[in-house]
Amino acid sequence: MNNTLLTPIKSSEIRPAIAKLQTQLVHWRRKLHQYPELGFKEVLTADFIAEKLNDWGIEYQTSIAKTGIVATIKSHHQGKVLAIRADMDALPIQEENEVSYCSKHDGLMHACGHDGHTAIALGIAYYLAHNRDKFQGIVKIIFQPAEEGPGGAKPIIEAGVLQNPEVDAIIGLHLWNNLPLGTIGVREGALMAAVECFKCEILGKGGHGAIPNQTIDSIVVGSHIVNALQTIVSRNISPIDSAVVTVGTFHSGTALNVIADTAKISGTVRYFNPTLEKYIGERIEAIISGICQSHGAKYKLDYWQLYPPVINHPRITQLVKSVALEIVETPLGVVPECQTMGGEDMSFFLQEIPGCYFFLGSANAQKGLDYPHHHPRFDFDETALSLGVEIFARCVEKFTNF
Repeated sequence: MNNTLLTPIKSSEIRPAIAKLQTQLVHWRRKLHQYPELGFKEVLTADFIAEKLNDWGIEYQTSIAKTGIVATIKSHHQGKVLAIRADMDALPIQEENEVSYCSKHDGLMHACGHDGHTAIALGIAYYLAHNRDKFQGIVKIIFQPAEEGPGGAKPIIEAGVLQNPEVDAIIGLHLWNNLPLGTIGVREGALMAAVECFKCEILGKGGHGAIPNQTIDSIVVGSHIVNALQTIVSRNISPIDSAVVTVGTFHSGTALNVIADTAKISGTVRYFNPTLEKYIGERIEAIISGICQSHGAKYKLDYWQLYPPVINHPRITQLVKSVALEIVETPLGVVPECQTMGGEDMSFFLQEIPGCYFFLGSANAQKGLDYPHHHPRFDFDETALSLGVEIFARCVEKFTNF
């Protein structure tokens, strides 16, 4: 991956009021980074957000879906309602960075940029609250818990965050170390993949390694299953569609001279095309069932969907893209075909209302800030924070009349 700074940000395009926020944005982000919390346990994070919203006189609701917060900022002019979503949770990773703001919570780390997302959301909240005459309508800022799992978007939607007032559209960003600072990845349609999961226990018949004819070897059965599952994408999915079937675990056996009675495998399924929902899962069970039957084994299969694909709405995507083109140096700074097989529960919001989720380049190889997401040395170029606030501000200002 080449994270050379290809398209520097137009610093002149970041308004002075937001440029002045940069020091605070970094301070907020680093404060959050030092106290990471797992999904639905973001108590300190929520308290920090609430403290800032109180200081700025912003109306908000707290304890939504356990730890979620929704801030509502009304302009001085009539208009539509736009939501901005930011996730707050961290990961169970031991940080290896040697920085002054290193995690103080052992075994926990903001290794995906959610501390930056929250800081950017606080930045746009502050800016809008102090500039209510510069936009129309209402902005709802959703500080969402538990994106990394088990998923906070669905319960916070069910709690009514898109109602009272009813939200017309939603936008959100992900700081992205797969893109260099100064680039913006935005596209209509599928941006991120659906994620489905499976666990399978193969029930064979154990015995002595010297007398295999008296057994049903669960390892052999499992090995056939692992190989056969790889044919789903190559032979059942159109070459035009992208999909991935990954077996991530295979556990079986207790001794080198014992044929294992049971074997357990688990993995994930990823795809962009919503019409593939249920289909791959059905093919997985058909393959497992057929192979087990042919060997005389039985099985137990647990299959579930974690997140649907992230599908961006054309009109809201054009809004974000138009803003991106105003801010980066050249059209090359907007990456229209940026996609990933990673999943995101922003997808649940986009199933409910039109919206756009986009990537904001945050890597800077020259500073060593280009480790991948979920790496124990993940960090990003904090210059991206004020850029994120500027993008949100422009989207808010253009939204009602777009």
